[in-house]
Amino acid sequence: MVVFADRVDAGRHLAHAVQHLAGEDLVVLGLPRGGVPVAAEVARALDAPLDVIVVRKLGVPFQPELAMGAVGEGGVRIVDDDLVRRLGISAAEVRTVEDRERRTVEHRAALLRRGHAAVDLVRRTALVVDDGLATGSTARVACHVARQLGARRVVLAVPVGPRDARGRVPEADEVVVAATPHPFVAVGNHYRDFTATTDSEVVDLLEAARSDRAHHPLSVRSGEGPLDADAVVPVGTVRLGAHLTVPVGAQGVVAFAHGSGSGRHSRRNRFVAEALQQAGLATLLLDLLTPAEETDRRHVFDIGLLASRLRGATAWLTEQPATAALPLGYFGASTGAGAALVAAADAGERVRAVVSRGGRPDLAGDRLAEVRAPTLLIVGGRDETVLQLNRRAQTRLTCPTELVVVPRATHLFEEPGTLDEVARLAAGWFERHLPLAPDHAETGAW
Repeated sequence: MVVFADRVDAGRHLAHAVQHLAGEDLVVLGLPRGGVPVAAEVARALDAPLDVIVVRKLGVPFQPELAMGAVGEGGVRIVDDDLVRRLGISAAEVRTVEDRERRTVEHRAALLRRGHAAVDLVRRTALVVDDGLATGSTARVACHVARQLGARRVVLAVPVGPRDARGRVPEADEVVVAATPHPFVAVGNHYRDFTATTDSEVVDLLEAARSDRAHHPLSVRSGEGPLDADAVVPVGTVRLGAHLTVPVGAQGVVAFAHGSGSGRHSRRNRFVAEALQQAGLATLLLDLLTPAEETDRRHVFDIGLLASRLRGATAWLTEQPATAALPLGYFGASTGAGAALVAAADAGERVRAVVSRGGRPDLAGDRLAEVRAPTLLIVGGRDETVLQLNRRAQTRLTCPTELVVVPRATHLFEEPGTLDEVARLAAGWFERHLPLAPDHAETGAW
């Protein structure tokens, strides 16, 4: 009979079974609590980010250990309607259990992540990991959640399970089971040490994984790339979620200052970032606010706070081998544009160019006159109030500046083709103002 020493040992065995996934744009998702120590070993072996995916079993009201389904993050649910019907469980009873477990899901996700945002799954491979597979109901909803959160491909991996485990989770594109002993009775029978994992252990594992990712993946030097990695940017006492992309031979790096409380997952800014990457520029998509801060709308208009976070990210970029030698630009949206201009004024010649999309440069106030970086203001033609604010702000800028009005566009540039025009204009501005000078390329200095 296959027996693992403990979950760490099981994770190391499982890591061998999923080696074929190495090199994919991968996120490893541990099912709390017991799946996280296993997942941590897998993430370490595959050099992939680690996160949790929180789901809860829906226990039968009069027999809680028997699952009639499960719920997870993102409002996902699976209910075994046949079982519910056979046992005579009413719809009201199902709702009562579901409401209770949904509240638990939300609470536990916040507790385990400790203020950190979930790792972005959009267009990536989600590798869902648990310490074993029994009925498969929890794994099924976890895979469903990963898909709903944007994963391109979903793989379930466990150290041990029954021989028909692969058929029990149709929601996964692939199921990997390291060992399928027969007879299979219970997951715990295949561990010498199956001591319950604590919440504090899960939090420690996640923090350790974030710390590793904040340093190791960014050791690639400029020109060696490509690099496409999640990162944690420490600024003072806070740690900000970020995503850094560096194409091979990048000619500059653009840090994004998101506005109105959005962050690195902003669909519009990611669209622009991809256009800049295609133009040979590195990009840093950054959360200027922590999840806890985002709940207070006053922070969205705290330009001093946002600018200080952007300055901290600028300092961090100069410390990373992949970006230390690259000239820097800022791309600001909405209130983030005001923060970008204040940070540019503070940075002097270190910041070579600024682009504002539907921005509020007026929020930079008297600091506008101190900006030295060439600044492009892009505003929608139907965003009349913001257009007037940009025109007034332009008169206070003493740096080279242009204001471009995109016809038919409203504030969010949701009209067909308008965001493409923003991306084209931004790429052209940065290509014009961020090329490496020969002496810069040789010395690697600012």
